[in-house]
Amino acid sequence: MKPHPPQSHRTTLVTAGIMLSLFLASMESTVVATAMPTIVGQLGGLQHYAWVFSAYMLASTTTVPLYGKLSDLYGRRRLYAAAMIFFLAGSVLCGRSGSMNQLIFARALQGLGAGGIMPLAFILIGEMFSLEQRAKMQGLFSGVWGVSSIVGPLLGGYLVNRFSWHWVFYVNVIPGLLAAGFVTGGYRESPRDREQPAVDYAGAAWLTLSVLLLLFGLLDFGTSYSWFLILSALVSFFVLVWVERRAPDPILPTGLFRERLFSTAIAHGLLAGCAMFGSISFVPLYVQSVLGTNATQAGLTITPLLLGWVGASVIGMRLILSMGYRRLSVTGMILLAAGAFLMTLIDADSSRALLMTCITMMGIGMGLSIPSFLVAVQTSVERRQLGTATSTLQFSRSIGGGT
Repeated sequence: MKPHPPQSHRTTLVTAGIMLSLFLASMESTVVATAMPTIVGQLGGLQHYAWVFSAYMLASTTTVPLYGKLSDLYGRRRLYAAAMIFFLAGSVLCGRSGSMNQLIFARALQGLGAGGIMPLAFILIGEMFSLEQRAKMQGLFSGVWGVSSIVGPLLGGYLVNRFSWHWVFYVNVIPGLLAAGFVTGGYRESPRDREQPAVDYAGAAWLTLSVLLLLFGLLDFGTSYSWFLILSALVSFFVLVWVERRAPDPILPTGLFRERLFSTAIAHGLLAGCAMFGSISFVPLYVQSVLGTNATQAGLTITPLLLGWVGASVIGMRLILSMGYRRLSVTGMILLAAGAFLMTLIDADSSRALLMTCITMMGIGMGLSIPSFLVAVQTSVERRQLGTATSTLQFSRSIGGGT
């Protein structure tokens, strides 16, 4: 029997695997955008263009809290392996798609895996490292997300121009297998109770239905049908709360929301998600259409937001032990709110330098506040609720981005 590698080596392997898998899952939401004009030109189905993105977003968003809770019950490694299988299978099927409908189905399968990879990455960090170590690591891992947002479109363009659009998806396979091998081979589960409570299937069903109704309503916002879906989502959320209050082990514990820190972090996640995804989506369009720049310059305009986020995450997490999460998170929220307010004053006569200054403030604000809240929440909850709390926080940012 082959001996297990030493603890330090296992930690290094798992950390490398987590970083690689987080990079792949977060990059996949942006790398496809560059390839889509070519894909539509070959497969047709322009009327289904938006669903290539929506299928991934819907699947990855709705499954985040489910993975978190199930990992609390059945272990992180098992759920991580399942998520990576879904993600890699979806990637291969995307590359082999011969029609737009096949591509949309494969993207949904890919999103089903990404919905587990991203929260489980942060859950594993919270479980593996002490508070001091975690403070340093969270900034680094948050930076991975920002870097992937920059690399994604550039890599997508390179692969399409040099090879073919299929490689936008095939490129995930080898790194994904390496990441899965590192994590599943190096991570050792902590002992768990043999008697596991029953899975809250009713809560999972109502949560999934609520999120799907909300996201479908927001996809076509403004029509009478979308308002019907949003109203139905609100009703479904009320039923969800009623069900969860009576569940012996709820998939979304309502008791967590009575904690001021957790509720504040969730509210911040919703607002930060709106600001982040809204800026990444609409600032390039504004720069091209109103300020009259080309696509490359438009992409460069949002780069300061991502770089500010990465830099502030790394620096902020090194300061959190001396400053405390309150000062960092409040400073970050002030910068984020100030940058967002100044963005509302931008008009056709404003310079691109002013616009970039505003979004840099937003990026620094998110870089200081998002990891601070994550570390604070993971430190404050019990170990048995670590996965649920972490994934719910991730879920709030995804819902904010969807709005």
